[in-house]
Amino acid sequence: MAIVNSIFTWLMKKRIHQIELFMKYPHDVQQEWFHNLIDSAENTEWGKMYDYKSILTPQQYQERVPIQNYDTLKPYIERMLAGEQNILWPSDIKWFAKSSGTTSDRSKFIPVSKESLEECHFKGGKDMLSIYCNNRPDNQMFTGKGLVLGGSHQVNQLNEDCFYGDLSAVLIKNLPIWAEFYRTPDMSIALMDNYEVKMDRMAEATIQENVTSISGVPTWTIVLAKKVLEITGKSNLLEVWPNLEVYIHGAVNFAPYREQFKQLIPSSEMYYLETYNASEGFFGIQDQDNSEEMLLMLDYGIFYEFIPMENIGEENPAALLLGEVELNKNYAIVISTNGGLWRYMIGDTIQFTSLSPYRIKITGRTKHFINAFGEEVIIDNAEQALKKACQKTGAEIKDYTAGPIYFAGEKAGGHEWIIEFDKQPQDFEQFVDVMDQTLREINSDYDAKRFKDMALCRPKVHNAPANTFYNWLKAKDKLGGQHKVPRLANERKYVDDILEMMKVSV
Repeated sequence: MAIVNSIFTWLMKKRIHQIELFMKYPHDVQQEWFHNLIDSAENTEWGKMYDYKSILTPQQYQERVPIQNYDTLKPYIERMLAGEQNILWPSDIKWFAKSSGTTSDRSKFIPVSKESLEECHFKGGKDMLSIYCNNRPDNQMFTGKGLVLGGSHQVNQLNEDCFYGDLSAVLIKNLPIWAEFYRTPDMSIALMDNYEVKMDRMAEATIQENVTSISGVPTWTIVLAKKVLEITGKSNLLEVWPNLEVYIHGAVNFAPYREQFKQLIPSSEMYYLETYNASEGFFGIQDQDNSEEMLLMLDYGIFYEFIPMENIGEENPAALLLGEVELNKNYAIVISTNGGLWRYMIGDTIQFTSLSPYRIKITGRTKHFINAFGEEVIIDNAEQALKKACQKTGAEIKDYTAGPIYFAGEKAGGHEWIIEFDKQPQDFEQFVDVMDQTLREINSDYDAKRFKDMALCRPKVHNAPANTFYNWLKAKDKLGGQHKVPRLANERKYVDDILEMMKVSV
């Protein structure tokens, strides 16, 4: 295995030269991809509608094609789900990555083309390994197996040729044979729908393996780790997998989980590698082991634009090209991809921490949200759930805010709400149950995390005294129409501050 490990490490490190190329010539690489994408799609229905054949520059493209989001592309995607082709992208689209919903839908279905699989998602996975092997030339990663926490997979019944699942499931189903050999557990377990059974089966199947790497969202990784320790009676993961050397993570902010991982994997040599990938594409990789910034990956079939946050909300906001961005400013990311997403605003906000090369950090979302565990609860989800709870219990809400409760010891995480009522609910506990149940019905990711309280517990709700939020805003010198209570936050700053004012122990 040592020889195989050396060969794989050498192969992976070879890609570093390509990475260095786009680091050195970022604008040339982006320009090349822009023309490649426009030329590829000129005979699609979308390309003909916007006359891609006559577009010669990014500026013409920006003038002609409006900013898009899932709701504006949804009519085209629904036709693709029904089997129509050559609509947004020329090659046949047979796979769709299911991700958390929008204002109008429980889930989104992002088209995944053959090109976006190979040139973006898989390339990102290989580059991630390449960067790791380059930073840790003495690694032994390929002497064992990679534990991958996949999602669930199911066939789209609308069309026999179309499949969908969450992104990890789509990737697992399309992995090359050599990658499958290095992955554990086998596909029958990795793609199970029932997460309670799945965690048991994953733990049992991987305990005897020589696991050298783990990839997955921190939430489920902790759930699995606790299950493994429960079954084995060991006190940490290194007693189960002594050769474990790297944890690859993404999707949610890792900071709140760092201490728990140090307890689960008590080794100063453990390598943590963050990636920035989503259903829409693979965008960034942490390329330095002493920094949490991520290198913006520029040769994955994605053309980038950036909208300054102060322009968000305008009907067709002006977007900047890569060469026009500045350090430490918040931008919303806009992408055009080899999966047929055109000037698509993914909803994330980033800041550039370096312009040579281009490195970024994720700063949030274009709208308030809670995504501490991959549940992606947006304002619209919260409003719908509160409305239903009010209807069922005769309540009227004056103000509210919510934030995450992070994992602590054996307890799962959760959401903590502070709600001030104009009219009290007839049954407070029923109010909480209806709110929780409605969130589960309208948000598939929240529902998955709430399953059997495995990653998210029932919400903790504080019934705030009259004028709580008024007094809080007043204390902050923020009374007035332009100042609003932040409805949802992905950290506890507001919740803790208000609870402190209410003199509730936190």
